[in-house]
Amino acid sequence: MSTHKITIALAGNPNSGKTTIFNALTGAHQKVGNWSGVTVEKKEGIAHCGEIEFHIVDLPGTYSLSAFSMEEKVARDFILSGEADVTCVVVDAGNLDRNLYLVAQLLEMETPLLVIFNMMDEVENRGIRIDIEKISRLFAVPVIPTIANRGKGLNEILDTVSKIADGDLTVRPATVHYPKEIENAIAQLEKNIIPPSCGLKSCPSKWMALKLLENDSEVRRLFKDQPSALALADELRKSISQIFKDDPEMIVTDHRYGFVNG
Repeated sequence: MSTHKITIALAGNPNSGKTTIFNALTGAHQKVGNWSGVTVEKKEGIAHCGEIEFHIVDLPGTYSLSAFSMEEKVARDFILSGEADVTCVVVDAGNLDRNLYLVAQLLEMETPLLVIFNMMDEVENRGIRIDIEKISRLFAVPVIPTIANRGKGLNEILDTVSKIADGDLTVRPATVHYPKEIENAIAQLEKNIIPPSCGLKSCPSKWMALKLLENDSEVRRLFKDQPSALALADELRKSISQIFKDDPEMIVTDHRYGFVNG
């Protein structure tokens, strides 16, 4: 019988235990190289569960996906490439405010997503209880609790990934809600842009519109052949700045943190 293959993108903040999970899942079945054209290390590994072969790509550890650093750009481009069937984001359960910001950005990218709450033992030792089921409902994505350094929860990761990849578990992530002026600007841009053929399979038009409002240099570069779209983005950015007395990217960041805190 032929082996069923599923590709996982493994994302997370530095020190979230992402590498521990990668090593635990792949063991000795790893190879290390560099991402094409850059000196950022690329780690890949294989895990097996029944007749399924999981190809796991360990993305560079990042706090954000704003593409300000080469690590952020590499991680974001791989997720947008559509090569991964599922993105797993590892969260340090004891540091939710900072770690869930990355989750909020991934929700906006509309990638099939599994959230892993790691280091649950440290949280419990501090007398903190996390309602995993409630968080899963609020984000509208599966959330798996793990203690990676003891191997707890790892089988559940692979089992849930296979259900998402095979369509047995439908994931329609929650989204961050912005002030109506920003939501209207996103909708206006979305109607007036033609998603560029940039070699990236998974670029939702709403996400691209939001990135243009955030003045994301990498996304702007993709629209260099659509000067009218860039001009509209600049006009909308100026209007939003006048209303809120702040840059659109700062307002968007504040509302992502508000979403996480909520």
